[in-house]
Amino acid sequence: MINKNEIQTVELKYHLFDNTPLYYHVVVENNNLDIHVPLDEANTDYQEIQEWIAEGGTVIDNGGGE
Repeated sequence: MINKNEIQTVELKYHLFDNTPLYYHVVVENNNLDIHVPLDEANTDYQEIQEWIAEGGTVIDNGGGE
């Protein structure tokens, strides 16, 4: 489970073929964890990311095609 206070970076990742948003790629600082979080409002990690964003966190979004 992600703790919003430990989020280092969040990047929105896209489907390679149609560039639709797929998931958040999250790096958690104290654990050196790379986590893939689905774009699902019922997911508790997704909810933590939304709170992090509301508190000023910035999502890296290259718009797909990366």
